[in-house]
Amino acid sequence: MPSESRMTQHLDPRSPWVISTHDLGKRPGTMRRMTLSLPAPADLGVDMIGVPKDAEVELDLRLEAVMEGVLVTGTAQTPLAGECARCLDPVTSEIEVDLQELFFYSDEDASEEDSLLDGELFDLEPTFRDAVVLALPLSPVCREECEGLCVECGVKLAEAGDDHRHEKIDARWASLQGLISDKDNDQEK
Repeated sequence: MPSESRMTQHLDPRSPWVISTHDLGKRPGTMRRMTLSLPAPADLGVDMIGVPKDAEVELDLRLEAVMEGVLVTGTAQTPLAGECARCLDPVTSEIEVDLQELFFYSDEDASEEDSLLDGELFDLEPTFRDAVVLALPLSPVCREECEGLCVECGVKLAEAGDDHRHEKIDARWASLQGLISDKDNDQEK
């Protein structure tokens, strides 16, 4: 038994991500399947891509009562929006993640990192957040063959064509470049 009892947060049963396990009771082996559409929570993503706030998240869940608590497994599918890491164009796609979490009945059986039931309620949002953030691409691309932007002028290389080039000047001779222009201007006068 832990030396200090953990305080559980009291969950709001009206919150869309808070799910009741009332019909499972505490009878191991009792199972229920659920299909839900929930609004995506805010601020879910990484620098370049994420889940738009309030986007529809499709959940296919299985809740099963076990000796220690309620085992939740299933999948979540949601849209993504962001920008291409190469050309900065908008990127949209979808992601499907697997969910699995054991919500313990009491903190006696659980470790510090484990999730606890609040009475008959559990909050699936943290589990969903963790699964999505771990699955997001760190450098999303609009298409695999995206060439990105020119490092010199910032133009999209896909639109610039094959003849897009910049004059390369050796840094050691760069200060002399102005002399050539000045000499040409003097001769024209």
